[in-house]
Order: sequence, then C-alpha cells, then structure tokens
Amino acid sequence: MNREFFHKDFFAINQDHEASEFPLKPFWSDTALGWIDRSQKDPYGGWVRGCRLRSFWLWVIVMSATYADLSDKVVLVTGGANGIGASLVRSFSEQGARVFFCDQDKKRGAALSKALGNRVGFHLVDLKKESQIKLWVRRIQKTVGTIHVLINNAASDPRMAIDRMSARQWDDLFALNLRAYYLTAQAALPSMPKGGSIINFSSITFHIGATPMTAYVATKGGIMGLTRSLAREVGPRGIRVNTLSPGWVMTERQKSEFVTPAVRRMLRQCQCVPELIQPEEIAQVALFLASEASRVLTGQEILADRGWAYS
Repeated sequence: MNREFFHKDFFAINQDHEASEFPLKPFWSDTALGWIDRSQKDPYGGWVRGCRLRSFWLWVIVMSATYADLSDKVVLVTGGANGIGASLVRSFSEQGARVFFCDQDKKRGAALSKALGNRVGFHLVDLKKESQIKLWVRRIQKTVGTIHVLINNAASDPRMAIDRMSARQWDDLFALNLRAYYLTAQAALPSMPKGGSIINFSSITFHIGATPMTAYVATKGGIMGLTRSLAREVGPRGIRVNTLSPGWVMTERQKSEFVTPAVRRMLRQCQCVPELIQPEEIAQVALFLASEASRVLTGQEILADRGWAYS
C-alpha cells in the first residue's frame, strides 16, 4: 500500500471547491487518495484541512491514532463548545470515551453534544463561579462514579494593555484562566483512580511574552506552576498532571479576529515547520497525554507549536 504523503496527484484539486475546511476523512489506496464521508467507516482515521494556494488546493492530512485504553474512560473537558475544546470533545468521543464538557455557549454546546450522541454530555457552566464547578463535577460523579481524565482548556485571551485593564478585569481573568483549573482539579480528584490524567492548557505566549497580553500571559505562567506542584502532590496516587501549550492555532475565532496575512507570514517564518496548526492536531497531543502511552510523563509541559519556541 502506497502511503507516500507528497504524491503529486494528491494536491491537484480543483480550485472551484468552495470550503476552506473540508469535513471529510481520507482513505489510502495503492495509487491515489480517495474521499469518504466522515460518518462512514474509515480504518485509518483522520481528517483533512484545505487551503487554496494560487491555482490549486493544498490539503493537510491529519491522521488520528487509536488509543484502546481510552475506550469507555470518563473524560471531562472545560470550554468544549468551540475551537480547540470542540476538537477535544470530538477526538475523545471518537476514541470511545464517555465525554462530559462544559461551556457558556449554550447553542454550540448543545449542538455538538447532539451531533456526537448520548455518550457525550454538555452542561452550561460559569467557571468563574465555584458553586457551579462543584455542582457540574458532582453531577458527573453521581452519573458515572469514576473520572479518568480532566482537561482544563477553557480560557479567555484578551488583548489589553496594562493601562487599560482594571483590577476587576484582572481578577475575572484569573478566576477563569487559573482559579477554575484549581477548582475543577480539586473537585475531580476524589473520583480519579490510579492512572488518571489531568491536562492543563497553557500557551505559547508564556514563552514569547506576547503583548499586549500581560494579564493573560500571567495566567498561563500560573498554570505552569500549578501543573508542576500538583503533579508532585498527586503522583503518589498514580495520577499524572501535565501542561499542553499550543502555538497559534487556526480556530474559527482566531482566523476571523486576529489571523491576518501578516500573521500567517510571521508564523511561517517563526515556526521550524511552516504549516499552520489546526485544532485537531492539538487534540491529538491531548489524546496521547491522556492515554497510558504517556505514562512516564508527569509534571511536564508539551509545547505543541511546530518549533516556534523552546520549552
């Protein structure tokens, strides 16, 4: 079977395609790449993303690994209705996990849950409120008992200069971006068995000192400290805690609000590998960190940025 990625025929796709993101999965044959609907069985997994380059479309193939140990595991994801969070929910669901996610986007959250079936549950939660976090986790504990994986993903990333941010805005940002991570871990840990995994999302911005994002970067630095200390605290119980720090990921919001042609040029210059990062690729790293395949890793940061910075 020929799986050579850079086969010339794979990229000779007519530019008349309308979508910039094609929701289909690839399958490989001996001579060419064919397409099947995402809902059909695909023995290899994966999906594609496309971008038009002058006269043709370039398709980036993201192959999905299978982690058998994640099947039937209970996974909690914060901020799962959009962007990276939605990719996390989909990816863990595709592994056969039982996924519970929260968000404040009721419409998107409900739609995603409905699309993925009854093994995925959505709850509307304000993570700045301790009582709502505790209630959300308690409901899940009553429903399934054990929590195997917690992914703290939810965050806000305001671009705001230091002279424009009030103390109240600072406190609200830390409540969502850092305190909520502590509170969800605190609530979930009593139900986590040996082999459990906590994944805390930080950011490339901690390494490059992005501006004007001082408050946001401070929260991401705090997450690094939380991970390191918590890993020591719960390690004797066989529970692992790691940080996943994405580079600049091409989510719908980032592309619509911040990713200009100049930003794209900058990323391709700064990254060791110029290909822009897609949300599904970050989800693949999270699958690895949640699975037993990464059982020797704890207290670590995985900087998933295509070589922009160094952890």
